[in-house]
Amino acid sequence: MTSEHAVIPIELKELNWMVRSKHRHHKPVVGHRFSLGLVERDTGRLVAAICCGRPVARMASDRRVIEVTRLVTDGTQNACSQLYSAAARAGKAMGFECIRTYILDSETGASLKASSWTLDPSEQQTSGGNWNGRGGRKRREDQPMVQKSRWSRELNPAFPDPLVEEVKHSLAGTLFEGV
Repeated sequence: MTSEHAVIPIELKELNWMVRSKHRHHKPVVGHRFSLGLVERDTGRLVAAICCGRPVARMASDRRVIEVTRLVTDGTQNACSQLYSAAARAGKAMGFECIRTYILDSETGASLKASSWTLDPSEQQTSGGNWNGRGGRKRREDQPMVQKSRWSRELNPAFPDPLVEEVKHSLAGTLFEGV
């Protein structure tokens, strides 16, 4: 038995078209590491899309973690679960240790549970409130400013990052030490 949908790689402009036309509370993204689409096999119509990028929170930026920054669907049944699973498989194949996302407290997380993601026990909720970035740059306020829950899925075992260690070693004794 074959599925009536297929997961395909999509370009950022395709993802952003879907976000503009279907997302309830977010605007298009500026960049991504990769995006996937869910299309109908018989028509090729894009019914859902997922965007995976660097962690958004400045203090959570780790090159071994991938974050789902947008998930959008036209309401097609099981589309969210299919894309969460596909993004995790792609992230695993690319060597990421973990995939994570944040959902509004008003959302149940049913698709995440169905895709073997878990509510992160170390940081079950974020305040979702306002904060100022570096240099007094203010946070965007055109998106929900409510509590969110962080969900994640382990992909690959942790390992020492040779590039990070090499950079730390090369910065020792410079103004950038400890960066």
